[in-house]
Amino acid sequence: MSVLIYAEYADGKFKKVALELASYAKAVADTMGTSVTAVTVNAGDTSELGKYGVSKVLNVNNGQLTNFNAKAYADVVKQAAQKEGAKVVVLSSTTDSLYLAPLVAVGLGAGMASNVVGLPVSTSPFQVKRSAFSQKAFNYTEVTTDVKVLCISKNSFGLVENNTAASAEDFSPALSDADFNTKVESVEKASGKVSIADADIVVSGGRGLKGPENWHILEDLATTLGAATACSKPVSDIGWRPHSEHVGQTGKPVASNLYVAIGISGAIQHIAGINASKVKVVINTDPEAPFFKVADYGIVGDALDVVPRLTQKLKEFKAQNS
Repeated sequence: MSVLIYAEYADGKFKKVALELASYAKAVADTMGTSVTAVTVNAGDTSELGKYGVSKVLNVNNGQLTNFNAKAYADVVKQAAQKEGAKVVVLSSTTDSLYLAPLVAVGLGAGMASNVVGLPVSTSPFQVKRSAFSQKAFNYTEVTTDVKVLCISKNSFGLVENNTAASAEDFSPALSDADFNTKVESVEKASGKVSIADADIVVSGGRGLKGPENWHILEDLATTLGAATACSKPVSDIGWRPHSEHVGQTGKPVASNLYVAIGISGAIQHIAGINASKVKVVINTDPEAPFFKVADYGIVGDALDVVPRLTQKLKEFKAQNS
């Protein structure tokens, strides 16, 4: 009766969200007096999961599952849950898992809670705290079904090491042709030093940078901070930056530890998409820019002047403390 997680694996390693899920599931399992099992698809070395509390890994090796397919992957997770007798299935809030979760819940006849931001308030009855209205409010949801599916908001729990000896075994779920009615023709991946999905720090730019020729100052700051780069919707719409870097409610959601907005006024859709970030820093020439109302720290000034100076100070600080 273990707690089951689906551990996402890509580019030869587990995603950060997989390790966060393991950390979260271990805490839940401890309160329920059970252990954590992870199901993975075409993963390599799975020992890293044990570092965060996973006791058992079910690894599916199947060439048909090379590209993500929501229906097939949902069947994999469902059968893993049934095999392990899992009463709690924990998924992330990545794009893939948001497609996956409802299908898993239907397959298991389970109640599903999305946007979960903390450990269960109680396990009998089973209640969890969830964010609502683009992080503007919270609610407490009771899940009454025998099996529960939880989708954990990114960066809401963090990574907690809990070294466990994780055993691994091959798992071969029964998949039918119906699982592959939808076929992936091609996959285009955004390239960059740090991906937005895994970044603890995101440096994002808007039209206040005045043109793509000035983007190097943002990239220099991002490199100094070890951050991912992003942009506002208008910037991607006019072609300064690729759409893969567009963050906000209509782009990629961001829940980083630090979000630096440079030359972004703060449209409500943008703020809604990054509101889960823990610390927000805003640099803008307009002291009345809406972004300042939600900022933790703000600098009123021209980005072309402020950002290079800020980057230089950070480089000096790092040099002195390395």
